[in-house]
Amino acid sequence: MLETLKDLLIILGRIVTILPLLLFVTIFMGKRAIGELPIFDFLIIVTLGAVVGADIADPNIHHLPTAFAIIAIAILQKVVAKWKISNRKIGKLLTFEPTIVVQDGKLLHKNMKQMRYSIDNILQMLREKNVFDLNEVETAIIEANGSLSVLKKASNNPVTAQDLDIVKTTSSITFPVIVEGNIYSGVLHRLNLDKSWLMEQLSYRNIDNLDHVFYASINYEHELQISLMDEQDVQVPPIRH
Repeated sequence: MLETLKDLLIILGRIVTILPLLLFVTIFMGKRAIGELPIFDFLIIVTLGAVVGADIADPNIHHLPTAFAIIAIAILQKVVAKWKISNRKIGKLLTFEPTIVVQDGKLLHKNMKQMRYSIDNILQMLREKNVFDLNEVETAIIEANGSLSVLKKASNNPVTAQDLDIVKTTSSITFPVIVEGNIYSGVLHRLNLDKSWLMEQLSYRNIDNLDHVFYASINYEHELQISLMDEQDVQVPPIRH
């Protein structure tokens, strides 16, 4: 009886000490939407759960090594997160790439098979986006977190105030043409453009070094949107919790 009571007190003490540590570690690792966890972060959460669960449930497990393991896991996650930001190749290895599953109202069988998504899966996800007819969809993409992003055809988009005076002739989709200083030549070729045209556009905006460009996208009307590595003119609103 006394042994059982002792074990219960040990478990209670571990709960009281380990949960604040787990809360601190979670805040340290950075905010993540639970439904949008990248693969590596998901594995980190699973590992933390296993470590903490074993420590709480089994009084025979030494408590201090568990605390050390939690802190070590948090530091590892932080290091890998920085690697993913600084190196896109590492980032791609640790997550899925977005995959197009619907284009111009047609299901792409090869892509769906590769991702092991069935027709029912895609149709259900489309219905959750209030899309009940494939012909309404210009592009549907399965994102890295498994969610579905949908771009409707221009003729099926809701009417806005701008539409009262402007007639849509093309969709609003844009394509990445520069990512962290690297030019996506395939996008330029698809839009019947070349690197000379792109460099001319950058020069017109007083950008003489590709390394200064963090991200640039282009639409079918050849309109270029550019985000620099160091934006000087962007005013960030003072949003607080």
